[in-house]
Amino acid sequence: MKIYHHINEFEHQNKSVITTGTFDGVHIGHQKILEKLIETAKIHQGESVLLTFHPHPRLVLQNDRDLKLIQTMDEKIAALEKIGLDHLIIHPFTKAFSQLSSSDFIHSVLIEQLGAKRLVIGYDHQFGKNREGSFAHLKKYASNYQFEVEEISAKDLNEVTVSSTKIRNAILAGEIKQANEYLTRSYELHGKVAHGAKIGRTLGVPTANISEIDRHKILPKEGAYFVKVLHENKSYFGMLNIGFKPTLDQSQKQSIEVHIFDFQGDLYDQSIEVLFLERIRDEKKFPTLEALKKQLSLDKAWCLERID
Repeated sequence: MKIYHHINEFEHQNKSVITTGTFDGVHIGHQKILEKLIETAKIHQGESVLLTFHPHPRLVLQNDRDLKLIQTMDEKIAALEKIGLDHLIIHPFTKAFSQLSSSDFIHSVLIEQLGAKRLVIGYDHQFGKNREGSFAHLKKYASNYQFEVEEISAKDLNEVTVSSTKIRNAILAGEIKQANEYLTRSYELHGKVAHGAKIGRTLGVPTANISEIDRHKILPKEGAYFVKVLHENKSYFGMLNIGFKPTLDQSQKQSIEVHIFDFQGDLYDQSIEVLFLERIRDEKKFPTLEALKKQLSLDKAWCLERID
């Protein structure tokens, strides 16, 4: 997959089969659109192209600094590469770009700059200034600019009954198994291991404190989770806690800590990837450290039962 960081970097050959959108999560609904895009490109001996945007339009148009997304851009790129897309254009989204009318978007962007011969879009896709453009708008201009447009029907997409918003809500509620089903893969989190208070060692469960997480990355509800940790092409099971450690810490500072089963070594300042598999329980305050230690032992046993 070739990646471009501006529309102007893309050199079309008048055989582009294009779709556009933010595609946060690259979930099962997005996958249906992309699979059709790639299939159409192969049938017509063209090349599949996704035009997406960075930063997210809501950050620019609504100044939504609290916006939380399912994926970072790096995670999105990795997911798209696995699908088999030919070209990914990550165009800077600005207020000026948002002012393009739907007709100007079709003429200047899709036709002149991207060389669109075919478009594949979802039934509810909107584009251009104030989201005025639609499938009907594209059909209106198709004969003028000699391109074809194919709509993925509401029936086809509603069969999966999913949206990025629905997945975000599931993650926020701690419904990880449901979110993973919508994504068709495990929700992921990337970060760097930082030094902590090392209290976990005294409880028999040494933990890696995860830091430097993208500030727009959505985080699951506070609690304990069964996870898989990827590091240097190796994978390990473990259990992770997101929360405020009410039994141990009165600072009210949220932390993310993972205890990796059967791991020996030093992870400080190294990057790791965490895949969330299941939610274990809510975070709670225990009356004593001994009670917390007993619960952690039960949590680990619960996880180990689920390892094939």
